Amino acid sequence: MALLPILLICLTALGLAYVLYGKLVVSRFYRLDCHAPTPATLYQDGLDYVPTNRFYLLAQHFSAISAAGPIFGPIIAGLMFGWLPALLWIVLGCIFIGAVHDFSTLVGSVRHRGSSVAEVVRLHIGPRAFYLFLGYIWLSLVYVLTAFTDVTARAFTGTVPIFGPGGEQIGTVLGAGTASSSVMYLGLGILLGTALKLLERAGPTVDGRRPLVLRQVLLLGSLLLVGVVIWAGQSLPLSLPVDEPVRVWSYVILAYCGVASVLPVWLLLQPRGFLGGAFLYTILLGGLVGVLLGGAQGGLTLQYPSYLGFSNERIGPLVPFLFITIACGACSGFHGMVSSGTTSKQLRCECDAPLVGYGGMLLEGVIALLALACVMILAPTTKGANPDAVFAAGIGQFLSVLGVPLSFAVSFGMLAFATFVFDTIDVTTRLGRYLLQELFGWKTLAGKTLATLLTLCVPAVLLGFTVTGPDGKPIPAYLSIWPVFGASNQLLAALSLLGLFVWLVRREHQRWAVFLVGVPMAFMMTMTLSALFFTIQKWIVAVTNGTRTLFDPVGIASTCLVVLAVGMILEGVAVLRRPWGVTPRLEPDLAQ
Repeated sequence: MALLPILLICLTALGLAYVLYGKLVVSRFYRLDCHAPTPATLYQDGLDYVPTNRFYLLAQHFSAISAAGPIFGPIIAGLMFGWLPALLWIVLGCIFIGAVHDFSTLVGSVRHRGSSVAEVVRLHIGPRAFYLFLGYIWLSLVYVLTAFTDVTARAFTGTVPIFGPGGEQIGTVLGAGTASSSVMYLGLGILLGTALKLLERAGPTVDGRRPLVLRQVLLLGSLLLVGVVIWAGQSLPLSLPVDEPVRVWSYVILAYCGVASVLPVWLLLQPRGFLGGAFLYTILLGGLVGVLLGGAQGGLTLQYPSYLGFSNERIGPLVPFLFITIACGACSGFHGMVSSGTTSKQLRCECDAPLVGYGGMLLEGVIALLALACVMILAPTTKGANPDAVFAAGIGQFLSVLGVPLSFAVSFGMLAFATFVFDTIDVTTRLGRYLLQELFGWKTLAGKTLATLLTLCVPAVLLGFTVTGPDGKPIPAYLSIWPVFGASNQLLAALSLLGLFVWLVRREHQRWAVFLVGVPMAFMMTMTLSALFFTIQKWIVAVTNGTRTLFDPVGIASTCLVVLAVGMILEGVAVLRRPWGVTPRLEPDLAQ
């Protein structure tokens, strides 16, 4: 069977969902007012609060929420359970849960003066729920760091075979070459940031146009240099002469995150974000065009099994683990942090919210479908492949249809995967630092350093443990961590919806919130808490059998996440059970 018809059906479903459900149902429920003032217009300061064209804002929002998550999760789920369950969850979850969550957190933040979702929780549930929510967010960020650091380290030490049109192996892409390209890529980002800063300080010339022209030349030149970086990486591989290269690379990457999280944003974060965004759009456009042309030419047929059974020995049963293995791409709590963090402060008017909030999540669903397509065209014998290798090989095939040399295309896919991960982990470290600094009031350089070290120390400990499976063989850290990471991320979305649900029911008297927000919230809470309880049960059984210690970090962290989540749920239930009119409005909403 060909890949093209299935992909076209899914893309059509996402397009119809935007028009029919996003604009006719979700937008009408929130009674969007195109003339109501937004935080961006009321508090415009040229720094954080800036009214932005909706298409520019969509591009920025999409780049912020899309990194390694919508690629990594679908590939793992597809390899473990088959591509059909993953496909159904991506499409249906994205339409009815993920996009509703992103849109709701964006509108909720806009109507609370651009406040974060954590602040919405504080206002409508209470200070105890606020602190529980902050603790939950921090633990979720720690698990992002752990999972993505491990998979990057493995990408730097493995190899990806390159197969010709007849299925024969015609070469390999070295992980050490990807490591070398990644280091050069980060160095290129620093050089670009420094050059742009010097250009900014130089000020305008006589005609006032030269700095703009030079800026454009710098950006274009940097994009062209990426091709040199990809080629040079394979020619100058960087390997570590140590006994455990994966573990050593993990600690090197964590050290990089620590340094990157305290550097000025103009030096690395912004220029690297520009280059990473270029990667993302190239992958999205090139991959889709490659699939369309390859399908039209009769190639790219489905090879991987559509269903592999209800249970997987490494992850667990399909229900609930499918729904937390695919986090980003179907639903992600991290998106709520972006929607209520930077995006809500730039929304020009409420009527731009459907395109940015709902449409942005649907675009991430397209990325997830493209990643899953890399699994669908795999040979059935590649069940144990690493996600980075699967993604690089798939993207290589898609881009080769456009005439790109296969070896370069696979190398491009590997570097793109590593780039998406770097976009995630150093920003996550910075967010973890911000959270601890805000929580404890650490404003000095010493406080900044301590907050960074505390954020990194837990992943460092987790990456030092070796977890074994039922067959006695070691399980990669990212596989042992991923179910907990996925559960924490999905439950973060459910807890965000809980805060919004209390606001809608108690303050806005919106009874329909039960169906639009309450049902997705209940579903995600059920799936994620079930997955965490299943993980805790496995830990207790392993401790009883003597195969794990009582101080297993995965089991302990899972228990902490459950305690924090249950505590916040009880706080929310207590607020909902109060008689109407007892709870005063703590702060007026902008919409009223």
